[in-house]
Amino acid sequence: MISRVRLPPRHAMGPTRPGPPQEQPPPSPERPTPPWQRWLLPMALVTTFFLLIGPALFSAPAQQRSTYSDLVAKVNAGQVRSVTIDEKGSVRGTLTDGRRFTSQIPTALGNTQLAQRLEARHVQVAATQSAGSWTTVLATLLPLIFIFGLFMWAGRHAQQSLAGGIGGFGRSKAKIIEAERPTTRFTDVAGYDGVKQEVTEMVDFLRDPERYAAAGAKPPRGVIMVGPPGTGKTLMARAVAGEAEVAFLSVTGSAFVEMFVGVGASRVRDMFDDARKRAPSIIFIDEIDAIGGKRGGVGLGGHEEREQTLNQLLAEMDGFDQGSGIVILAATNRPESLDAALLRPGRFDRQVTVPLPNQAERAAIMAAHAKGKHVARDVDLDVLARGTPGFSGADLANLVNEAAINAVRADRIVINARDLDQARDRVLLGRREASNALLPDERNAVAVHESGHALLAALCEHADPVAKVTILPAGVALGVTEQLPEAERHLYSEAYLLDLLTVRLGGRAAELVVFGQGSTGAANDLAGATHIAGRMVREFGLSTALGPVGYGSTTPHDLGEAPQDTPLRLPYSEHTQELIDAEVAGLLRLAEHRATGLLDAHRNALDRLAATLLEEETVDGDVVVKVLRSHPPGDGPARRPSPRAVPARHLSGRRGSPG
Repeated sequence: MISRVRLPPRHAMGPTRPGPPQEQPPPSPERPTPPWQRWLLPMALVTTFFLLIGPALFSAPAQQRSTYSDLVAKVNAGQVRSVTIDEKGSVRGTLTDGRRFTSQIPTALGNTQLAQRLEARHVQVAATQSAGSWTTVLATLLPLIFIFGLFMWAGRHAQQSLAGGIGGFGRSKAKIIEAERPTTRFTDVAGYDGVKQEVTEMVDFLRDPERYAAAGAKPPRGVIMVGPPGTGKTLMARAVAGEAEVAFLSVTGSAFVEMFVGVGASRVRDMFDDARKRAPSIIFIDEIDAIGGKRGGVGLGGHEEREQTLNQLLAEMDGFDQGSGIVILAATNRPESLDAALLRPGRFDRQVTVPLPNQAERAAIMAAHAKGKHVARDVDLDVLARGTPGFSGADLANLVNEAAINAVRADRIVINARDLDQARDRVLLGRREASNALLPDERNAVAVHESGHALLAALCEHADPVAKVTILPAGVALGVTEQLPEAERHLYSEAYLLDLLTVRLGGRAAELVVFGQGSTGAANDLAGATHIAGRMVREFGLSTALGPVGYGSTTPHDLGEAPQDTPLRLPYSEHTQELIDAEVAGLLRLAEHRATGLLDAHRNALDRLAATLLEEETVDGDVVVKVLRSHPPGDGPARRPSPRAVPARHLSGRRGSPG
């Protein structure tokens, strides 16, 4: 089986930044809360505040408190106008000057002859009875009753929500898009003709199910789209809904799983009930690996809840009527983690791969995103597509948007080729800082380093041609040598891989030739070259010591990507690992020896190209070719040694250094 691999278009002094983050699907809309429910709790709190604290805040001002002796003295002096005495001996009165006072008659003194003294001084005396006990109890318990009722209402509302009743906690969170709403069509999706043909049968079935029934054919029950992030799986699902002109229920896999057991299964049942009511319809589950992961392991907490949700989904896919006009469409970028029961025929009958776009598809995608924008006539999208291998549809959309932002910064509305080139550098390398100035010796080292990459790319027969060389720092890279492949490659020969290693080590080789020592600038080149050499030995069988043996990686990745984490258990012995290490070291030493030999023979061209870079900072690939032609090697015409110029025994893993 031939594996598809892709190569990075450039070599940078330092690690490059990862691509833009994957665009996340919008969350499912929640049901709006009625206005009266939003204001209920604040009103209850304000009412409770006034019932508890209001009487103390708005009560009458405090009256003067007099002792019994003061009361008797004021009565004898004729200063009291009137008094009111209740059955408990409490006295409230008014002085002759209008002031009010309160006092208390001591009951232990018995008959104090206060009444005779009040009568002798002509004081108005009145008697009153204390308030009834029921009013006091009511005033005390009313706030407590109100608070208890508030807690009862909150508890009942929470219970209804957990049961999936009025609160709708267990209802499906699928976003329902009716037939007249979808506007995306297949014409809005650039490229991917093969994928469109696969999903077109679903659209035909929903439009004309009798046509399949007359031929005795059964339409697919479910189609799952797999592919890297950003390749347009969700966009393809929207196009299916728009072409079919039927109800479209969209939901993400994470919307089923909650902290309460049974909620996910309830939402699955409710979603299929909604789909049956709106049949014919399409159910689209994005990121289905959130609930469709392989079952097994410890059944605790959320893991058990996911299993119950997956079991309910499997039962619903088996149970719904084939003629009901319901089709399940799902998307994921982790197909290896899905449960086998979900992928068997009868559930998801068809698996459609949505790969990264090729060169022609990349040009079509950028043309689609360029609609509605003012693009200059000098922009060649085919050339730009050559320089963006491995870009997804989301990456290309971001690239065009960054180019438009660059045009706005320059007070223009027309996007030119320079804007797109700068946007590509921004996506791949990061922002270019003008303040990130290098020291003079550092600029010289970077110029020599990038000149080594560029010259070897032009000297090696199977290497991709050079498009641009720059020593302007961008992101964490101090310089960049950009190579554009002449055609989209899907198969790489051993000669191409050996040339690739030689070009990767060209920067370090140039430093060794000019300065006699290496530097930290080759760290990223060494890591990438070691990764490629390791795959050549372990996976591609390009080693005479190991023979035609391939230890494939369990994680899918492409040639030139960052090395994956080492698994806990290797599929080979320690002795085999020693052979692999020796073979990898031999390939790298062979590439370094070949690179230093070529650059030593073309030392004049290396010095001239480095000086040109120091002067102009950025040059095109044509300048590299002109420098080589105008500065031939000192000992004769330029030589292009074959990758097999060093005998094959250098790859045999001998004792010591195999290189």
